Amino acid sequence: MDEAVYVRFQSTIRNERGYFTGVFGLVNGLARDGKLTAEQERFRRTNNDWYNAAYPDPSSVDPTVYDRELHPGAAAWFKSTSRDLIKRVDGYLDVLAAHGVGCRMMRSSDPGRIVYEDEYQIVVVPHEGGPGQPSSAAIRGGDA
Repeated sequence: MDEAVYVRFQSTIRNERGYFTGVFGLVNGLARDGKLTAEQERFRRTNNDWYNAAYPDPSSVDPTVYDRELHPGAAAWFKSTSRDLIKRVDGYLDVLAAHGVGCRMMRSSDPGRIVYEDEYQIVVVPHEGGPGQPSSAAIRGGDA
């Protein structure tokens, strides 16, 4: 079996488009909805700023990377070697847990077709029915 070289933290429930929202999107969504405490918002802002400074934003490098037509379901995965970035996710998981929002860690050696890569992360279009990707049945409205 291949060793998992990529790590992603994502929701346990599909969003309205049939995909699994990533950990940052989940916490940012709580902030947009005004659900974070002042302390949680400080944590979010401080750590989002840290992440923005610590590694490239794929959409700043390639504005089409998350284009829904070109790259449906595109999702970012950490490279497993990005330990400093991964360990900071724990605080985000704590925020989600405090709000009863499920989030799970996914590991894969082949999460999909890579559409962006830097030294810390990849963005992939997931394989059909793969992590974060709805199956054909889900797209048609069936059970996934």
